[in-house]
Amino acid sequence: PGVKMVDNTSTALITTKYKIEDPSSEIDSLVEEKLKAGLGVYGDFETIESKMIAPTISKDLKTNSFYAIGFSLLVIFLYILFRFRKWQYGLGALVAMAHDVVIVLSIFSIFHGWIGFSMEIDQAFIAAILTVVGYSINDTVVVFDRIREYLGLYPKKDNKEVINMALNSTLGRTVNTSVSTFIVLFVIFLFGGSAIQGFVFALMVGVVVGTYSSLFIATPMVIDLTKKVEKK
Repeated sequence: PGVKMVDNTSTALITTKYKIEDPSSEIDSLVEEKLKAGLGVYGDFETIESKMIAPTISKDLKTNSFYAIGFSLLVIFLYILFRFRKWQYGLGALVAMAHDVVIVLSIFSIFHGWIGFSMEIDQAFIAAILTVVGYSINDTVVVFDRIREYLGLYPKKDNKEVINMALNSTLGRTVNTSVSTFIVLFVIFLFGGSAIQGFVFALMVGVVVGTYSSLFIATPMVIDLTKKVEKK
């Protein structure tokens, strides 16, 4: 269980999670006994809210989540494919987006319990992940748009050279945007209160890795995939 002091008195907010396989009617009293045994050191306590999700409902939620993720990835891929007319751009964007999500999840998993603010995987964290995905895709599309523009301006030059020129031309804009966003998030992290620190921290990490992935993961993926197609 995690303990969070509500004020300077002895009152505390206790968050406890149990995984229970037994769906019998006596389960409520069993949970109450476990809470008394585990939280007795804190004195008297009151159960404010209790929820139980049946195995069937839990399975349905997991299945629907996979469907939602798969459909959203397909829509993003089709959008980028339609906009840039090459599937390499869509796949590169998806790989960069997956990189961003995995890095944020990894940091929260590694440092959970080591940092003084909440790093729980809850609704706020899911909202942060979705925000990071949107930021990363937007940044990637901007970089891809500059690459397409330069490829049209210099059709006779080597693609790697042209793409390098495009990245250099958009590097200042990308870094300035990311730094400005990061500064705002850092101020909110410092003065916004403990309730949103975990959410803002996820956004801060996402902004950094999203900027990095747009330049150094999505674009190299496009180059490598294009070279393989040209060889074939």
